[in-house]
Amino acid sequence: MKKEPLILLCNDDGIYSGGLKALEKAIRPLGTLYIVAPDRDQSTVSHSLTLHRPLRIHRRGERGYAVNGTPTDCVNLAINTILPRKPALLISGINKGGNIGDDVTYSGTVSAAMEGTLLGIPSFAISVMGRNDFDFGAATSFARRVARAILENGLPKETLLNVNVPSLPAKRILGYTVTQQGKRVYEEVITEKIDPRGKKYYWIGGDELKYKPDGASDMAAIRKRYISITPIHLDLTDYAFLDELRQWKI
Repeated sequence: MKKEPLILLCNDDGIYSGGLKALEKAIRPLGTLYIVAPDRDQSTVSHSLTLHRPLRIHRRGERGYAVNGTPTDCVNLAINTILPRKPALLISGINKGGNIGDDVTYSGTVSAAMEGTLLGIPSFAISVMGRNDFDFGAATSFARRVARAILENGLPKETLLNVNVPSLPAKRILGYTVTQQGKRVYEEVITEKIDPRGKKYYWIGGDELKYKPDGASDMAAIRKRYISITPIHLDLTDYAFLDELRQWKI
């Protein structure tokens, strides 16, 4: 008898996140689920591995595991230690907050999918736009559709999917579109303040992020009330610059 697919769920918001719980409920009919996620919020940790302290794993339910590390740590431990066999699919999310444009370089959510891809697992990340009052309804149903498509068709080597969903009721979302990664407009986003002892401290971020106008980008799709699907390749080589760089006299 053919085994049902083993599916690994991860995130960066932590194992108790509402987005992860909603994803688990939506994906459960598709296979045997394992959840391996950080024991606390690990947002914006990017693709970091923990190398200078021990990692600990704690059971959370029948096939749930909390790790005192990053999303990348979780994926590594899951595939190399916890899971009984190689998963057919890895899903990272549902993240509370979008991961569009250059945000993918900071995102722990996307990095979990990157690590899965590096380890040969078809992977996708899924996020809901916004900062508060997240509506996971459309994201859960779409995550199930994407999961089914990947289980049926696979993904190219070294390619993952980055999915972003407007935080709107499903009936207000117009559909989905395949997009390219947008580009952020960088402005002053560091706030300087003074603590009670008269010393300076700083907050990074806080302003609404802006993006360059591009009708084919992930941001453009979100603004038009479409779900964005961006294929991301792990090879970061600038092939167009290779020949010119070879002419340099360094």
